[in-house]
Amino acid sequence: MNAFFETGLSFILFLPTFAIVGALYCAWPRAPRGAARWLADVGVLALAAGASIFAMRWGFDAGTGSGGHLWRQIVATLLAYGVFLAVLALAWPMRARWMRGRSRGEG
Repeated sequence: MNAFFETGLSFILFLPTFAIVGALYCAWPRAPRGAARWLADVGVLALAAGASIFAMRWGFDAGTGSGGHLWRQIVATLLAYGVFLAVLALAWPMRARWMRGRSRGEG
């Protein structure tokens, strides 16, 4: 089977989980909600998805071991999910600091 197809399929199968986590990231906190916040959230989600796809492809290529072909899928999926969560975890406090600065009129 083609590696491109397999990693793409893994990402598609994990897409509902990414969508739920991404929706929770965007939904909290509820205020303020403006165009700048919406664009920032979409940008973070796009970055998280892109980094996740990259990590999944890298993990699929790097996954070796006694588990055989299944191990490659497991490594790729774990890396993709971990990178997605890591990007959101890094963006969360940065967004909070940015929103505090905007509420004080700093930009």
